Amino acid sequence: MKNKLGAFIVPTGIGANIGGYAGDASVYARKFAQKSSLIVNPNVVNAGGFSGITENMLYVEGYSLDSFFKGEINLIPSTNNKIGIIYDKAIPKDVLNIHINTQNAVQTVYGINIHKYTITEEEVGVEFYINSSGISVGSVKNIETIEKACESLITDGCDAIAIVCLFEDSNEDNEYYSQGEGVDPVGGVEAIISHDISMKFKVPCAHSPAFEDFSIYSEIVNPKSASEYITPTFLPCILLGLSQAPKLTTDLNSGINVNDLNYLIMPYDSLGSIPVFEALKRNIKIYSVRENYTQLNVTKEKIFKNSNIVEIESYEKLLSCGIFSN
Repeated sequence: MKNKLGAFIVPTGIGANIGGYAGDASVYARKFAQKSSLIVNPNVVNAGGFSGITENMLYVEGYSLDSFFKGEINLIPSTNNKIGIIYDKAIPKDVLNIHINTQNAVQTVYGINIHKYTITEEEVGVEFYINSSGISVGSVKNIETIEKACESLITDGCDAIAIVCLFEDSNEDNEYYSQGEGVDPVGGVEAIISHDISMKFKVPCAHSPAFEDFSIYSEIVNPKSASEYITPTFLPCILLGLSQAPKLTTDLNSGINVNDLNYLIMPYDSLGSIPVFEALKRNIKIYSVRENYTQLNVTKEKIFKNSNIVEIESYEKLLSCGIFSN
């Protein structure tokens, strides 16, 4: 670990101008990770068949990230995690075969440890939509079948869990997403799935959607969304992230504690979250980046007028403002 430790967060499913699409925050996160160790949530670096993850990043799912900021868990840096993959029983055979070929390819090229995969006993039943506030939400009819599969994989020695559920294609919502506008329609319900597994099993986890239509999109899309339109599966990015995700421990005398954190970087108007509240309590420096706006409109002026949150114009400007000096 380098001397400084930061957290670079872009919440999922809130229409962030940067990081709300397909790995489009990676270019900035990678620059920060060159100068200090960096905690990132999967939304920052996940990019379909690509990943912005680097060796100096700690890949932490949202629920576990909140627990870390509340001081409930510590992070133990890890490499070559034993990954277990859960596939939704509802995934058709041809789509499943593509995902198995993908996991084998990622394992062959990168040498990551895919310990085992399993298929849920029952269909998961995922639904997703954009609500009236422009936020990505949804529901999971049978989360219990994922939990049962996860428990089996952990018993078999897996220490990180990838989850792949079948999602119905939503061309209407994705039309805006493909043009670099609006909200990722599946982000909200993906967070529900990963939060549940993190909460119950205290293991690193991430979710990748599977679609029955796995054809490659042939129209030109916005560069911010492009990485998700040139691949039939989004599995590679979560496997690469999970391979080096830190282990989670309730032993607060080992690993990395929230009090080791030097700074937190957030989008300009998404400040109503547990990491922000906890960082304020612990006098951890918080930077809100104006160029990255969202659907939330929760700014320093609205709820933190007297706080020491630093508003800054851009990620590039923040990189050069002395944030890494002792």
